[in-house]
Amino acid sequence: MNDKKLPRINMSSPDLTEAERQAVISVVETRYLSMGPQVRAFEAAFRDLFDFKHAIAVNSGTAGLHLCVRAAGIGAGDYVITTPFSFIASSNVLLYENAVPVFVDIDPETGNIDTRMAAAAAKDLQTGGAAAQRWLPRRGVAGGGVLKAILPVDVFGQPADYAALQAIADTSGIKLIEDSCEALGSTYKNRPAGALGDYGVFAFYPNKQITTGEGGMIVTNDDQAAEFMLALRNQGRAPDDTWLRHTYLGYNYRLDEMSAAIGAVQMTRLDDLLKAREQVADWYNQRLANVAGVEIPHILPETTRMSWFVYVIRLDSGVQRDTIAARLTERGVPVRPYFAPIHLQPFMMERFGCQPGDFPVTEDLGARGLALPFSGKMTEDEVERVCQTLQEAL
Repeated sequence: MNDKKLPRINMSSPDLTEAERQAVISVVETRYLSMGPQVRAFEAAFRDLFDFKHAIAVNSGTAGLHLCVRAAGIGAGDYVITTPFSFIASSNVLLYENAVPVFVDIDPETGNIDTRMAAAAAKDLQTGGAAAQRWLPRRGVAGGGVLKAILPVDVFGQPADYAALQAIADTSGIKLIEDSCEALGSTYKNRPAGALGDYGVFAFYPNKQITTGEGGMIVTNDDQAAEFMLALRNQGRAPDDTWLRHTYLGYNYRLDEMSAAIGAVQMTRLDDLLKAREQVADWYNQRLANVAGVEIPHILPETTRMSWFVYVIRLDSGVQRDTIAARLTERGVPVRPYFAPIHLQPFMMERFGCQPGDFPVTEDLGARGLALPFSGKMTEDEVERVCQTLQEAL
């Protein structure tokens, strides 16, 4: 294959049309660049499509998760059960409040949090003493904390096992915060991602199912939490506050009107955007299902619709992933390792004493995972080229 003459394939590409461009122009021609009708329209699109009672637009998925942490009453020293196999933001939002992320390992098939381990951790953390200690970090924890929540992640667009997670939350009397930043449009047992916990969060970075450039959306049916988070996103102004009165310590987490205008248009196209990504995933599945050394994504029956965020394969343990990645990159096919375990990030190791071997399934999948180029704009010829180049590299 003489791939030196072929153009480089994009790792991802946002799917924008003239409608999104005209929406932005329309905003620029008004006097509203912030806190205007486009944000309200974008929020309404989420409420109407998914039947959420409240939808709160924010400037990133990270901001949305942080506000959920605040709404759940999570503070310094509190424990939150979560996963080390995720983008770093799902742990960072806990550290912003000096809470303690209590990691449990993951399911080897899906990469989502292992619910049996989560249940055991919840029981032991509420028992306290030596039982709790085995789940806590080696250092950086005073001890005596209170378990406040579970924060699972819908990894690569596949929802976690929320029947089991909700049972844990109910038994423990704690909140369930759904990081659905990668799963807009997915369904779990025919229920939409984002609606599977007390609060859910979506994100709209350019490689997501829909994009606003930067942006996020919190969804919840909790009236009190929604009012609190609305205040926090706007510098802590409560509904009855005047312009320069601030009831709470808040943040500038607002989404601007131009981004919201793009998002509102993207929501009208959501089903088509999801179908385009499904088609690309199908092309990959067809070509890679029987390739020696490659494991394609495993979708559970409980995932009644998979919303494809990325397409991540796993290479066999005997394959040198970084060597394969370098060969692909040299031939114009960009790839990314996915995910790097959170507990092995430098600041996590320094702060909490995390070490290699702490979460073996996470580390195994982190060492073998490889994200291939993926977007709804990819052509079948491009997918064919990626797959052929991968087989040659192997």
